[in-house]
Amino acid sequence: MARYQVGIRTETRILDATRDLLAEGGLEAATLKAICNRAGVQAGSFYNLFASKEQAIMRVARDAIRAVDPDPGRAGTDTIADLVEAYVRFVTDQPELARIYLQIAVSGSNDDSVARRFLRHHVRRVERFADALQRADASMTPSGATQMAEVLLGALDGLAFRWVLDQSFDFAGHAKAAADQCS
Repeated sequence: MARYQVGIRTETRILDATRDLLAEGGLEAATLKAICNRAGVQAGSFYNLFASKEQAIMRVARDAIRAVDPDPGRAGTDTIADLVEAYVRFVTDQPELARIYLQIAVSGSNDDSVARRFLRHHVRRVERFADALQRADASMTPSGATQMAEVLLGALDGLAFRWVLDQSFDFAGHAKAAADQCS
């Protein structure tokens, strides 16, 4: 049991170090060496818990996304407005992390598991958006809802990229307008 607790504490230190380094200096600052130094662990301990630094970064991003999830229990109560608001909050409340998340999504990674993880995350988002669309409009077919969800998420991703390049851009206002177009 003590070994398990040590592993949990080590994982927490690594994730905290990763989060701090990303916030302080972006992706360039979050090197494996810097993460290990900040967490006070050896590279071997890091690799016992994570296959790559990208996986640690993705875990930090996943935790941030979960923190704004409007329906964490997946009870099917979230609306398109709720889902769009969660997307906006992730991007605007944690801009450095959102920027890095988008950067990794676009540039890819040397780690195929990271690319697969991004794709799985996208597919789950499409499913949730499609489900919310169908609950709002019972006449919408599953394929129509999926197509509309892909279009809305594509618009949100594009708006997020625009905001990353110019933070004076009204991301939240444009995201709401995109959601209204789907309602």
